[in-house]
Amino acid sequence: MEFYNENAVLYIPDGASESEALPRTTDLCVAAHQDDIEIMAFAPIVKCFGRSDRWFTGVVLTDGGGSPRTGPYADYTDGQMKKVRIEEQKKAADTGKYSAQFMLGYESSCIKSADKSRKAVDELAAVIEACSPDILYMHNFADKHDTHTAAALRCAEAVMRLPENKRPRKIYSLEVWRGLDWLCDSDKVCLDTSEKPELARALLNVYESQIAGGKRYDSAAIGRRLANATFYASHDTDRLESCSYAADITDEIYGGSSPEDIICGYIKHFEEDVRSRIGRLS
Repeated sequence: MEFYNENAVLYIPDGASESEALPRTTDLCVAAHQDDIEIMAFAPIVKCFGRSDRWFTGVVLTDGGGSPRTGPYADYTDGQMKKVRIEEQKKAADTGKYSAQFMLGYESSCIKSADKSRKAVDELAAVIEACSPDILYMHNFADKHDTHTAAALRCAEAVMRLPENKRPRKIYSLEVWRGLDWLCDSDKVCLDTSEKPELARALLNVYESQIAGGKRYDSAAIGRRLANATFYASHDTDRLESCSYAADITDEIYGGSSPEDIICGYIKHFEEDVRSRIGRLS
């Protein structure tokens, strides 16, 4: 594929050709930053790991230039940090045996601008069409990180530019900077992350530049998954050891619902649930 940015990268861990690696993709995750994929999409990564009939591909939209840095990375320039984060994402793709890993190299300010991101949306639509995944994973519209929310918006725009027969069968929005435990159970999809805990930790430990920068994403992401599994049902024993939460937004996206309406619909359900319980017990 041809890319808009000179610093864009398509990395294929097993050395397959682009014409082989992209179409074999069954599960595609679009994320804002390097390490977001490994935080939010371990469920599809482990589902595809080591299989020949399912393949995971990742897409990172931004270039990694604005990362926090301390310790050995304290004096790194943005340019140096971008290179480090590209190599870390490649290592994650190797570790997780991804089919392919795109790093499109946009500045965060571009992704966050509806006007400036038009090329990014065009490019992302082309990537999704080339991979033709069965399932698409993305950030959720209620994430409190601006770039994550913007990445979700750009991803939804890209999907809707595709002909209906080229669109993924399912679209799931995932949790990073705001968990999805607040969703009503009827709106919540529980994705099993119990298998291969050593792989989960290895994927997160790849991002040494972030951990050294003072953010223990490795412990936090795994801890959230464990907590999700335990607190999922108050009156049942745990059926999973670890899980991440998602919202199935397929029907809403394809039905033309706005991102605001999708999230506010979930908030309304949450409000109704809280009011109902308090009223019933008062």
